[in-house]
Amino acid sequence: MGKIDTITKEYVGNPVVFADAFNQLLYHGNQKIDPARLTELDTTEIVIPYGASGAGVPEQKYRDVMKLLYAMTDGKTAYCVVGIENQAEIHYALPVKNGVYDFLQLSHQVSEAANAHKQAMKESKSKQADNPPEKEAPTNGEFLSGFYKADRLIPVVTLVIYFGSDSWDAPLSLKEMYSDVDDAILAHAPDYHVNLIAPKEMSDDEINEFHSNLREVMLYIKYSKDKETLDRVVRENLKFQSIERQAAEVINVVTGSKLKYPDGKGDVNMCLAIQQMREESEIKGAVLMCKNLGISLAETIKQIAEMFDLSENESDKSVKQYW
Repeated sequence: MGKIDTITKEYVGNPVVFADAFNQLLYHGNQKIDPARLTELDTTEIVIPYGASGAGVPEQKYRDVMKLLYAMTDGKTAYCVVGIENQAEIHYALPVKNGVYDFLQLSHQVSEAANAHKQAMKESKSKQADNPPEKEAPTNGEFLSGFYKADRLIPVVTLVIYFGSDSWDAPLSLKEMYSDVDDAILAHAPDYHVNLIAPKEMSDDEINEFHSNLREVMLYIKYSKDKETLDRVVRENLKFQSIERQAAEVINVVTGSKLKYPDGKGDVNMCLAIQQMREESEIKGAVLMCKNLGISLAETIKQIAEMFDLSENESDKSVKQYW
């Protein structure tokens, strides 16, 4: 697993961030999903789809392609997050892949219901004959399907979070993937819509519906290629002055910003981090220019100290880093 994979998985695995993403998607930021009520789902298990042939298809096959980051449930709904890091990784058949995964999850629920009913029937048969059965026997249809008339499924909602700064250019529905066919056919053909969070496709008002630092992460990614706007957004948003280190690291890694901030566990001032990163870049450029012009190391250290108002020790350390 690459560094971006690891850091985004850990970030999305934070129940506060996870719930925040779905609260924005489903409820425009209203805090309906309580992170304290979420429990993690096992994303490594193999699900055997329902089918007359009885053939098993490992769910992991699809999950590996889809980069499932995390799955949680509050007992009423199964929430799943797929992460895509950059434009090169956009899957242009994503509506099909997501649809397969969602139906595999639903199929798993059907299988679990069938297994529960089989177990209940075994326990019922093991009871003494004089004990009446607690439930009516299943109908032929219930017995054959394993899913009883009163059984119900938990909805599966899959959300794609695009951590790239480019515009999203892939289909978001099956209908966009179909060939040019009659509208009457399209009206009866199956469709599937991809739920997407992509910074470039969201207005600032939509991004501001996030309540966690996912808001700052999305804002930074959205404007990461627009220096002037990014400076204004970071300067005007006080949250950027003290952002959780995990969010700062996500920003740094997924945008390749090379931000400079102290090691440790404390919060990060993104304004200072950006300023220091740009100053380091300017120092590097000045050092390389001096070297190319044949200026000595000692003279370069002196000039860099004067140019960037550094002490001799600070200048010595910076210059030797790029010399």
